[in-house]
Amino acid sequence: MPLPNPARWAILVREINPGIQAQRGRGMSVLESLGLDSTAEHLYRSMLAHPQEGIAQLAGRVGVHEEDVRGSLLQLSTLALVQPTRQEGSGYRAVSPEIAMEMLLSRQQADLAAQQLRIETSRAAAAQLIAECSALAVAGIAPAGAEVERLIGPEVIRERLSILAAQAEREIMTFAPGGAHPAEDLEASRVPNAALLDRGVRMRTIYLDSVRNHVPTLEHVSWLSGRGGQVRTAVTLPVRMIITDRRFVVLPINAADARMGAVLLKGEGIVTALCALFEATWAAATPFGDSPCLNEDGLSNQEAEILRMLDTGLTDEVIAKRLGVSPRTARRLTAVLMERLEARSRFEAGANAVRMGWLPASR
Repeated sequence: MPLPNPARWAILVREINPGIQAQRGRGMSVLESLGLDSTAEHLYRSMLAHPQEGIAQLAGRVGVHEEDVRGSLLQLSTLALVQPTRQEGSGYRAVSPEIAMEMLLSRQQADLAAQQLRIETSRAAAAQLIAECSALAVAGIAPAGAEVERLIGPEVIRERLSILAAQAEREIMTFAPGGAHPAEDLEASRVPNAALLDRGVRMRTIYLDSVRNHVPTLEHVSWLSGRGGQVRTAVTLPVRMIITDRRFVVLPINAADARMGAVLLKGEGIVTALCALFEATWAAATPFGDSPCLNEDGLSNQEAEILRMLDTGLTDEVIAKRLGVSPRTARRLTAVLMERLEARSRFEAGANAVRMGWLPASR
């Protein structure tokens, strides 16, 4: 059976898992990166070269017991690298690598789409939950099953956060929207952050993608990572949020204006929901040391998000705030997208994006 064109194989592998190249650099083969052990990989290659051989012959060639061959065939079947056949031999035939990679790519794209839908659904539900909690806090009413402590004024908020940090025992999880932070603020945070990390408290922070171009933030993240802190970035974040030990959550009373104050929430149900939001966002976020990847349409996550925001009618000013960039930068990013779509208006951009498959037709 002919092997695929090497260039085509490289493209397929890169599309299936951007991390594969890094894994190969650490001595991991392509098939191992897909979850196969060395026995299954050896068996697959043997089946490609000797398609008529049976279980016993393949076991001898691979150097394992027949039962191990059957177990490896199940692995290969799960990844669609082999398919059942009635022909003589092992009862399976090896699928060509190129066809198998196409099938794996389609399956992973479907999984990614489903994951993105789950994340967006969680975000929407969490945004509604946060809005309801904030509205109740303003009215002085605690949500069902929760306790609310209102924090009015920057000094009060800083003092309460300092107490929570001093009492933290396990983990602090943070959403940090709003774009790049001033260099002096980042510098001032190092002493308390170092104290937390030295005590063994796990720190996970999600910034906006836009901070990747901010030198003071790059230096701070490098310092934080060196001390054991973990940082990822996302295109947008729903709200500023700090979760301590999965017991306490600090949220702004008004997501659009943090100066109005904050609320400290306690209560198993509401805290569990907000922890789930953090974990879903963390799973989809990009580790700070990695470069953001392009999707199958050649769009970065930021470009895809801008397109969705344009399609919902958001202005450049709102887009800029959500991305943590200046309105001028937002207008430039929008103009680049419209140029790629060969559109003269936002309506035309949306129509062209649907035609090109960049936006769903049922939007």
